[in-house]
Amino acid sequence: MESNIREYPSPPGELEGASVWYGSLIKSSKSWICSFSKTEKSELDSAMRSIKAKGIDIINIRKEDFFLPTLSSKFENIKQELLNGRGFILIRGIPVAEYSIKETAIIYYGIGMHFGLSLPQNAKGHVLGHVKDIGLDHADHNVRIYQTTARQTYHTDSCDLVFLLCLQPAMTGGLSSIVSSVTIYNEMLQRRPDLLKILFHPIETDRRGEVPDGLKGFYRMPVFNWFAGNLCTLYTRRYIESARRFDDVPPLTKTQLEALDLFDELANDPFLNLNMEFKPGDIQILHNHQILHDRTAYQDWPEIDHKRHLLRLWVSATDGRPLPETFVDRYGSIKIGSAMRGGTKVLGQKRKAPLDAE
Repeated sequence: MESNIREYPSPPGELEGASVWYGSLIKSSKSWICSFSKTEKSELDSAMRSIKAKGIDIINIRKEDFFLPTLSSKFENIKQELLNGRGFILIRGIPVAEYSIKETAIIYYGIGMHFGLSLPQNAKGHVLGHVKDIGLDHADHNVRIYQTTARQTYHTDSCDLVFLLCLQPAMTGGLSSIVSSVTIYNEMLQRRPDLLKILFHPIETDRRGEVPDGLKGFYRMPVFNWFAGNLCTLYTRRYIESARRFDDVPPLTKTQLEALDLFDELANDPFLNLNMEFKPGDIQILHNHQILHDRTAYQDWPEIDHKRHLLRLWVSATDGRPLPETFVDRYGSIKIGSAMRGGTKVLGQKRKAPLDAE
């Protein structure tokens, strides 16, 4: 990078704490897995049936509507661990086979509202996302990779917390893989601090056709951001590369490519990352600002009713961490707990919670 480019804040050195973890060292502990008890599942069921009895649409469910007298405190503890600790958890035990898709969605959405507010995940305004292959081509610049069977590669989303609920796993493959961006930072600091410095400078990233009114088809912000004592990461390599299709976006420099390649090499290192297999009823929750996630390619079931299918929520968390001003171009707002902080926003968008992929 040119020497006259202004400096951007970065951590003073190696970072410590629960957010620094290595998948190979924690995969056997299972301390990151918890299960709903019979009593807790009954509480979720009662809350869901209350929502149905009152005729409340999924998109209008609020925390106070989805009453959880004992689980609410458990969810608060989990939220604090997500935001201030390891950054991820897997919760098991939603009996999805016993419920209709609408009943499952009510429970899932109700749980999410105990962590914050839902955000639209695409230009259509879907606050209840469906991660499912619908036969689209991942090479299309306007297609989101979760709509295909291709590998996603490690990336972050535009929100504080990412929720995934497994309805049906794939026939083979489709593992969820996560890695700590804080660990990647530490490893880059040790190996190539010169390349690490590059990732604290803004880089163009494609919006993939989902462009807010009045803005460009790409945004510019650093991969790594140091603010208020926290490292916040925003990264999608595919979209960084596809942003080069715009006339006013320069080619990646040799040094930028080296930095991105090292980042990816570390994310894909099996010593750093953690793979997990989803079972029906599993809910994975990630703190997006410190956890990158990936999904391996998969082979799906031939039967339509057996296709791999996950439900997704993007949540703006109450008690979320402060974000630097540079996030505004991507998030729209950085106000903590706001329904405008993150998500995908386009002109004329209407929020909805579809019960199948559209």
